[in-house]
Amino acid sequence: MTAADPAAPPPASGPFRLNPQEIALIVVTIVWGSTFLVVQHAMTLSGPFWFVALRFSLAGLLLAAVSWRSMLGLTRHELFAGCAIGAAIAVGYSLQTVGLQTIPSSKSAFITALYVPIVPLLQWAILGRPPSLMNWVGVSLAFFGLTLLAGPEAGSLSLGHGETMTLIGAAAISLEIILISRYAPTVDARRVTGVQLLAAAVFSGFGGLATGEPPPDFSWTLIGVAAAMAVASAVIQLTMNWAQKSVSPTRATLIYAGEPVWAGIFGRIAGERLPGLAILGAAFVVAGVIVGEWRLKRRKLS
Repeated sequence: MTAADPAAPPPASGPFRLNPQEIALIVVTIVWGSTFLVVQHAMTLSGPFWFVALRFSLAGLLLAAVSWRSMLGLTRHELFAGCAIGAAIAVGYSLQTVGLQTIPSSKSAFITALYVPIVPLLQWAILGRPPSLMNWVGVSLAFFGLTLLAGPEAGSLSLGHGETMTLIGAAAISLEIILISRYAPTVDARRVTGVQLLAAAVFSGFGGLATGEPPPDFSWTLIGVAAAMAVASAVIQLTMNWAQKSVSPTRATLIYAGEPVWAGIFGRIAGERLPGLAILGAAFVVAGVIVGEWRLKRRKLS
């Protein structure tokens, strides 16, 4: 890391001012939202674990080819960090892809968005940091929204297989966010991103072997889709690792909250129609994501 340039403009402040890192995260969020529909189409060509393995292996090789000089400086600490993040990515994206076999891409996106309110719960369990009052409010709103997304019965949390796999995947993505925030200030973003992408591919391949999923037949369409997703994955992971060095977790989370909304827009364009109750549940999920990141300001005593 280099020292800040004294001639550089001051960082953005206030809720509506965006610095370059935040703008980059917004673009990444839009790209991320579009991937749900693409991956769902890919499930007609491949099983979930092998597709994720192909997707991330191509992404890792692409990034390594572009930044191979940087990769030569890989340290043991960066290797460990990349493998840990990669394992979380493999679980999160593989189970999310499993879920996309049976649920609409827009529903998958809103359930995946639960990774945001899950983060403070995992921080409590792993780091011993109890959630704030607003975290609890956000978690409550988000999981109430999940009950509406889960099925036709309002207030009945009866998750199907696709919803359950997606929810577990969301928890794994929460762990990924925690690990990125933990290691981002101490590692080179390009090297760790390369390692985590390749590690995710290896772990996903192990998942395919463990579940007995047959490898897909060769298809140029599959290769094209996987290559497009590989580029998206490399851009998303590299941008997150770079931007989260200077963007606060709160502002990053608020930006990420737009991801399921974009997925819903793309799904709507593709002809998906969620029931009214599910749309209401999606709104509660997004509200929970945003409210959970609010910080109550204490009044100063004069």
